[in-house]
Amino acid sequence: MTNPSGKHVPLPGTEHKAPDNATDLGLTSPQQVISVSVIVRRKNPLHLKDLGGRHLSRAEFDQNYAANPADFNRLRKFAHDHGLSVDESASSLPRRTMVMRGTTKAIEAAFGIELHDYERDGHRFHGFTGAISVPAEHADAVETVMGLDCRPIAKPHHRVRDKKKKPKPDPSYSPLQIAGFYNFPTGVNGSGQTIGIIELGGGYNASDIQTYFSGLGLTPPNVVSVSVDGAVNAPSNPNSADGEVALDIEVAGAVAPGANIAVYFAPNTAQGFLDAITSAAHDMGNAPTLISISWGGPESGWTSSQLTALDNACQSAAAMGITITVAAGDDGSSDGASGNNVDFPASSPHVLACGGTKITVTGSKITNEVVWNDGSQGGATGGGVSTFFSLPTWQANANVPAPSSSAGGRGVPDVAGDASPTSGYNVLVDGSQEVVGGTSAVAPLWAGLIALINQQTGKTAGLVNPALYATPSAFHDITEGDNGTYSAGPGWDPCTGLGSPIGTAVAQALSAAEAGASSSTGKKPGSGGYGTTTASLHPRRTI
Repeated sequence: MTNPSGKHVPLPGTEHKAPDNATDLGLTSPQQVISVSVIVRRKNPLHLKDLGGRHLSRAEFDQNYAANPADFNRLRKFAHDHGLSVDESASSLPRRTMVMRGTTKAIEAAFGIELHDYERDGHRFHGFTGAISVPAEHADAVETVMGLDCRPIAKPHHRVRDKKKKPKPDPSYSPLQIAGFYNFPTGVNGSGQTIGIIELGGGYNASDIQTYFSGLGLTPPNVVSVSVDGAVNAPSNPNSADGEVALDIEVAGAVAPGANIAVYFAPNTAQGFLDAITSAAHDMGNAPTLISISWGGPESGWTSSQLTALDNACQSAAAMGITITVAAGDDGSSDGASGNNVDFPASSPHVLACGGTKITVTGSKITNEVVWNDGSQGGATGGGVSTFFSLPTWQANANVPAPSSSAGGRGVPDVAGDASPTSGYNVLVDGSQEVVGGTSAVAPLWAGLIALINQQTGKTAGLVNPALYATPSAFHDITEGDNGTYSAGPGWDPCTGLGSPIGTAVAQALSAAEAGASSSTGKKPGSGGYGTTTASLHPRRTI
């Protein structure tokens, strides 16, 4: 190994604390092989507003906003000088990710940290305290390094109804019924779209897919699994993360059965989460037009460089016209931590954050809809104000409460939908019939809706938030209930956002926005009619 020279400097935002409620088992074995993802700066800065509503092809994105090959060459030398190998097959200029491997001893020297093994809840992982550092001559090219801390970073946001709770169960519904309650567009099935689904655990059985959709009278959608960082489709039992995977596939697939579904399985680490999003966004083969994410964790559990890296990945997706829908969390305004917290990546300003409601149905109509809050044991919708991401321009008139930090301001969620297990979704998990809720159901519900709209317009919607905030009449305004600290009220609120969808009105709003963007950029707008239904014909359901 060449003797590395040059002073190390810390990378901003990489300061780590020891993981909570974990046992420090001592130093990681010096000969253990560690794999890390070095996240490299863009070739050019990316600002969505500069695109004027235009979406980039993946090829155009790669040409202008991938990593610079010269930076990759510099970092290859850095790896060589520190005795690290570069996995060229796993590295990617479009994903701005260079994968390096080496022994613990070499990794520690390269990045200026000391690795320890930890154990929490029977799970063993390596991590560090302090900041990551790199030689000064490379610091400008490196945004952060993932994989030096492998603590579990997220949890699935689904809730399974307790079968023993009531002798006479509450009604539950198929995703098709839910879509009907919300007036989703008809005459389209999502054909031509691919919904990417991010999973950090669990798996699905192909037999369940066949059985479930046949039971709904639908041709089962084409579902493929994609391995990220060695994780695979690994179904086990209904009490595992399999419930999350089944919910995501079955809700999105029932709403948009003509769409293809690509499920990206990744390890439950910050590195795995980021790699899953970038792998989906830059997947030239499956080419997702939407990404649904039902996993997350309190914003306070991430470092600022991790928050920035994942948000940048979501921004890249939006630039390429990919809509990302994200569950807002199932633990109320605390998000399962101390104080008030919003869930991430729902708090990214480049995703559509999806909160939860509880519905009462009479016949085929929703007659009452309130904030989902079934108590501390039953779950409640996440929501609140980011302490990291600033207030987006499209939320400027939403009356978002003031953030608790000067840096924050982004309000969560943006939209909502049925999430309570007491008015939950019928799903099939590992051969078992279950009723499942949680904001995990709302993210794939919205992904399915936008897949239908994309088919109608012949375009991809990308970041839908500006158009939706400009059209509050496209929503049922939820004004009753709370998620702990925050209460619902007229207009946007930190429980249900703008409200639950009037599907045909949402379609009109996005179609109009697409036509406006096409007009302003000189492009021909996509075709696709929405019938005669307009937002004004649908009264807002004010509770």
